[in-house]
Amino acid sequence: MLRKFLLPVLFLAVAATSAAQAQTKSRLNQILERGSIRVGTTGDFNPMSVRDPATNSFKGFDVEAAEELAKDMGVKVEFVQAEWPTLIAGVVSNKYDIFMGGSSMNMARARTVGFTLPYTEAGTLPLVLKDNAGKFKTWGDVNQAGVKVAVTLGTVFEEQARMHFPKAQIVAVQPPAAGYQEVMARRADVTITSNVEASQLVQRYDQLVITARDEPRNRRPFAYMAAQDDVVWLNFLNSWVTMKKADGYFERLEAKWMPR
Repeated sequence: MLRKFLLPVLFLAVAATSAAQAQTKSRLNQILERGSIRVGTTGDFNPMSVRDPATNSFKGFDVEAAEELAKDMGVKVEFVQAEWPTLIAGVVSNKYDIFMGGSSMNMARARTVGFTLPYTEAGTLPLVLKDNAGKFKTWGDVNQAGVKVAVTLGTVFEEQARMHFPKAQIVAVQPPAAGYQEVMARRADVTITSNVEASQLVQRYDQLVITARDEPRNRRPFAYMAAQDDVVWLNFLNSWVTMKKADGYFERLEAKWMPR
């Protein structure tokens, strides 16, 4: 009788132990056992992550990096559609193992999720028409009376323009209008945006050019997001980022997706 009673108890104890071990198993081990890594990405941040509606597939700087990470791990990559408003929740709820799609580091996010070491950074740069490039070589050239700086109303770039160009005239346009459109229409002399967006704009519109390339302001590092409490997984990711930076991998991605 005692044996009959003990066997179910032992079985339940073993099952509970196995469940607990599964819950505490690092995502690194889960990914290797599963044979695939779930990568959250939005597909709406060119050139970091872009969704192609024709093929329903993703491409971009961080999409290529995700494929490289999967290859180095010897697993397949599974892209999971992520949305900016629920980005943090997707990491915390284990909807994906990592977010790769151009997320900048900030302290508000760092309270809830873990960040890898930075792999690149974004900074603010001026954009002008090519025929005005000689007039606006530096930030100081822009901060002059009579210069019109166009930005989209309510954006961080409006705040930055008012901070950096107190002598200039700030032209804040209502969305969906954009600062670069005002420059192209010659209603403004300069606009400012991130180097990430600027690299795409100068490819799309050959009349635009980036100035003060060596003087980006308001720099913010980009890093990948993962579960804050999984030290093993974060340590692996940090090792991967470190080694890829050392061999110039991210520089090559920048040259491809964010050409100067």
